[in-house]
Amino acid sequence: MIVLHTERLTLRPLDQRDAAFMLELLNDPEWLRLIGDRQVRNLDDAARYIEENIVSSYQQHGFGFYGIEINASGALAGLCGLVKRDWLDHIDLGYALLPAWRGQGIAREAAQTMFHYARDTLRLPRLLATTRSYNHGSQKVLEYIGMQYERDIPHPDGSRMLMLYSWQADQAQPLLDHA
Repeated sequence: MIVLHTERLTLRPLDQRDAAFMLELLNDPEWLRLIGDRQVRNLDDAARYIEENIVSSYQQHGFGFYGIEINASGALAGLCGLVKRDWLDHIDLGYALLPAWRGQGIAREAAQTMFHYARDTLRLPRLLATTRSYNHGSQKVLEYIGMQYERDIPHPDGSRMLMLYSWQADQAQPLLDHA
């Protein structure tokens, strides 16, 4: 299982010991507003969510969402990773942070690290990401790491439209190693 490092972050696999973190993240008002309600209401639900949605992705695909750990403290700030969604034709890059860690460049740093892993190690020919039209912070992160807005697509549950961002191996390579 991969573990990715930057000077201040470690992206590491999540497991049952991270249930309290997952419970907090999945019930954060911004998660609910921007991503959606996963019906996780207690630690047992969170542990089950980790097993059924995160660990199963590691087992099935060799990748998934990873905890964003702050090296200086060991605290989990959020998650970032790659996921194969049934309703998208290619792998999707996603991330989310707890409120205390937003606005510090952590999402950008984690997303850039995961993007480099997808591009350079997995050698994915195409990478996708989705966000809501009013999530300007996420749009800035995606553009910063070299993804481009492609088009609006309906979420499979029909409740909303999403902005689809993409990157393709054959497009011009942006400078992605800036701080």
